[in-house]
Amino acid sequence: MPNRLAHETSPYLLQHAENPVDWWPWSADAFAAARERGVPVLLSVGYSSCHWCHVMAHESFEDDTTAALMNEHFVNVKVDREERPDVDAVYMEAVQAATGHGGWPMTVFLTPDAEPFYFGTYFPPEPRHGMPSFRQVLDGVRRAWEDRRDEVDEVAGKIVKDLAERQLAFGDAGRPTEEDLAKALLGLTRDYDAQHGGFGGAPKFPPSMVLEFLLRHHARTGSEGALQMAADTCERMARGGIYDQLGGGFARYSVDRHWTVPHFEKMLYDNALLCRVYAHLWRATGSEQARRIALETADFMVRELRTTEGGFASALDADSEDAAGRLTEGAYYVWTPGQLREVLGEQDAELAAAYFGVTEEGTFEEGASVLQLPQADGVVADAERVASLRERLLAARARRPAPGRDDKVVAAWNGLAVAALAETGAYFDRPDLVAAAVGAGDLLVRVHMDDRARLARTSKDGRAGANAGVLEDYADVAEGFLALASVTGEGVWLEFAGLLLDHVLVQFTDDETGALYDTAADGERLIRRPQDPTDNAAPSGWTAAAGALLTYAAHTRIELHRRAAERALGVVKALAPRAPRFIGHGLAAVEAALGGQRDVAVVGAVYGAMHRVALLGTAPGAAVAAGPADGELPLLAGRTAVDGRETAYVCRGFVCDRPTTDPAELAATVGALR
Repeated sequence: MPNRLAHETSPYLLQHAENPVDWWPWSADAFAAARERGVPVLLSVGYSSCHWCHVMAHESFEDDTTAALMNEHFVNVKVDREERPDVDAVYMEAVQAATGHGGWPMTVFLTPDAEPFYFGTYFPPEPRHGMPSFRQVLDGVRRAWEDRRDEVDEVAGKIVKDLAERQLAFGDAGRPTEEDLAKALLGLTRDYDAQHGGFGGAPKFPPSMVLEFLLRHHARTGSEGALQMAADTCERMARGGIYDQLGGGFARYSVDRHWTVPHFEKMLYDNALLCRVYAHLWRATGSEQARRIALETADFMVRELRTTEGGFASALDADSEDAAGRLTEGAYYVWTPGQLREVLGEQDAELAAAYFGVTEEGTFEEGASVLQLPQADGVVADAERVASLRERLLAARARRPAPGRDDKVVAAWNGLAVAALAETGAYFDRPDLVAAAVGAGDLLVRVHMDDRARLARTSKDGRAGANAGVLEDYADVAEGFLALASVTGEGVWLEFAGLLLDHVLVQFTDDETGALYDTAADGERLIRRPQDPTDNAAPSGWTAAAGALLTYAAHTRIELHRRAAERALGVVKALAPRAPRFIGHGLAAVEAALGGQRDVAVVGAVYGAMHRVALLGTAPGAAVAAGPADGELPLLAGRTAVDGRETAYVCRGFVCDRPTTDPAELAATVGALR
């Protein structure tokens, strides 16, 4: 019989709707039930494409005996961390403080007042590798609750007090300087893997936000070292197994430092961010590889993640069924030499094995290999033949059982996708990609925004979820709308961005310090109001908001938003010198702030020659507007065409060059804006 999760919209929660566990969604009713019964709350947090979440579910939550213990002694609450990043952030902070590490699934035991007192992540069904079994944990917590309640309450009180004292005072710390960026760049250089690209060792994550900073730093200062680190990292990732060499798109991370074996889940935010990075790398260098990867990644998002309603699904799972019907990580993507021969025949299989690095020993498990481009000596294949190999292998792969898809539409991640697709479509004359960006933007307005311009965090099947948007939703959706305004010339996108950013100023900003919170001032009260400025898998809400505020100020010349952004960027001054890898988006925003107000207004056709040249300018934070004289965007006010021709006005601060009708002159000008 289904439990309460059967009424939820989250695919992750719905995966647990048939568990024998009497799950509750996060709600006041769940904690009221715990108070009434006098039992603790067992909080389990995960997400749909999390491999170990599925493992623990199969081992423990689908087990009748384990479920009976959970139901008898606890109120059990299941949370999708992608729907409730605020809940996840608060308790993950407690887990990390107590254990020194974190991860998912996250298992936390709470008092009926939502105060945590015992923590963990994955627990096995039997004692293993020094870990207790999940049943042992359940029994230990039960006995502590029943026999040592005073100790439990004391521990919970201390934890809550410690969390409450962790408020950040980095807002208004002063505007970051060239010296701060130099220290950050030096730190990145020291941590750079010169042999394989990227930063640090295994596991190695795509450093998308750091790459954006390096590209912006090169654009503003001409630093060849910054460009080299970005370009080399992008090349290594594009050639590695972390990139899907057949279907395009990036996996979540590489388990090794060589980018060879990925953790196979594909997340929307990774692909949106990396699509934009590769498009910007092409814009800076003209790299054909960067162009190919940007377009293939954009096509992957549209082909495999776009929903019927026009938004973009959150993720594809790492696991799928193998030939024996077992749910196995990477089964959809890996190949053996024998499988190549079955699809391609002997001769073409030999070429494909050499070209994609498929060996008898394998690079993954059970003799299978992850496809990559290892540049094997002596491998000669023309582009037409390689395209044929890819097409045939992709068609064969499509007949395999596909990984599951999390169809939940997350506002923030869709905002990132909108920005990436709008710019990529504009750069490469792909109106279909721009149309996909507009479609997702329409969904965000139609479904996620209410009549007060408040955002819902998620939707599914065209229906908004019940959870309120957090800071990253407002910031990233605003960023997407700002990109649409520049690309389409439609003023309504700028207006929507302004409404969202006004909420940021009113609901998420500390007036005294300029610091930002992840949840709205009038939102649900948790044991702590979450506040995290560091970039993780995606930009933090804090740094994303600073970047969007700067871009909006460049479009509108409203100093309120620019001052708010600069105050918020004080956190970069505080963190960048010692942790630059974890504030990359903030560093990119600082590049725009240091570059100052710059804008290009094109009076003439949207998507015309002058408009495209303007969009290809690399100056960090520059605003681009296009349309008829006195058109919908503020930068067009008072602008007129010269001799009836497309005319561009280029300004730095409040000083403007003479208008030009020559695309070559405009290209030289926007290329020299740094």
